[in-house]
Amino acid sequence: MRSVRLIPAALGVATALALTVTACGPTETPAAGGASGSASASASSPAPSEGAGGADGLAGDLADKLKKHGVDLDAWKRGGWRDWDTGTWLREAEDFVNPVIEDLWDPARMQSAKSPDPTITAQAGTSGSDPVPRPVTAQREKTPYHRHAAPVGKIFFDSPQGSMVCSGTIVQDPRRPGKSNLVWTAGHCVHAGQRGGWYRNITFVPAFNDLGKSPAALRNARSHEVHPYGQYWADWAVTSGEWLQRGGTAQAWPYDYAVLHVQPRRGGKSLEETVGAALPVDFSAPAPARAGTVGAWGYPQAAPYNGVIMHKCLDRPSRLTTAPATPVMYRIGCTMTAGSSGGGWFRALPGGRTALVSNTSIGPAGGRGWLAGPQLGRGARAAYDMVSKKFAR
Repeated sequence: MRSVRLIPAALGVATALALTVTACGPTETPAAGGASGSASASASSPAPSEGAGGADGLAGDLADKLKKHGVDLDAWKRGGWRDWDTGTWLREAEDFVNPVIEDLWDPARMQSAKSPDPTITAQAGTSGSDPVPRPVTAQREKTPYHRHAAPVGKIFFDSPQGSMVCSGTIVQDPRRPGKSNLVWTAGHCVHAGQRGGWYRNITFVPAFNDLGKSPAALRNARSHEVHPYGQYWADWAVTSGEWLQRGGTAQAWPYDYAVLHVQPRRGGKSLEETVGAALPVDFSAPAPARAGTVGAWGYPQAAPYNGVIMHKCLDRPSRLTTAPATPVMYRIGCTMTAGSSGGGWFRALPGGRTALVSNTSIGPAGGRGWLAGPQLGRGARAAYDMVSKKFAR
């Protein structure tokens, strides 16, 4: 076991964040096989080499769920998921389906994935907002990532526009201490909001591109260098009701968060046990002026970045409002671009622990220089508790 420290570029000793966890490096223990309300969705599909119930013990109802909507499971896995007809695009909370399709996300397909457009194209309101913060240049994370930022990874999914990417963070499960399968990300990384329904083929890759190789070098990298702990398919998704109904509008950005439950790998070992790291979530939602220094991590994809290198920013948040009568969002100076969406924002809690306090949601229209994320209060806690309770045992 190794001591893993997640330490951003310091703005001074007093403001430096530090995360200390223990994690087994992938070379030591390779991964087997390589708001006012919230809305949840599940996909009870067999894990690789598992029975009908899957590794998580859920009832094998996926085929029935697809049949209800006129979809054949085998046809879906053969490419039927590419049908994005708006009349049949599953959008309700209970309609989420995400059957495992073996070998779909190979390294070439991962590298071809793009960042979703909503990430940094939203126009922000001005009433109640603080002045635009000065840009903070994003710094590359140290390698190997499994030693310095083990809980951070990339989320891959399919949309009508093609293969897409976001960022995510492994978070603790209060009802399964030490054995969490929960990943925090943005709502727009799992659901199209008012424009459509649930995205498909959602998978999480912790410590993606562990050695920080260039895109050219990554094409010839070994599998454990691309995904050192393997891939984890989502079998349950939770996001806010506001995002489901109005996602993509100015009224919904303050509710742009989501929690995924992922399927354990073969043998049932949890994501947290495999990676050796998971962060607590801070739902106290302190006002921006009282939040202190926060750090944002992610894999920026849009130019001038290439999507394969993990970056981080550190700044004191200010206020941002996107529409009248909506909650205030956190905003920090940061040059990360689209692709960093869903990446965790961390702050130091009393006693020195570091916790996830927000996630990257939006940035300036037509440019870069700042990022904004939702404050995580009662609605976010309800979403988190919903998925935790579902898998408590």
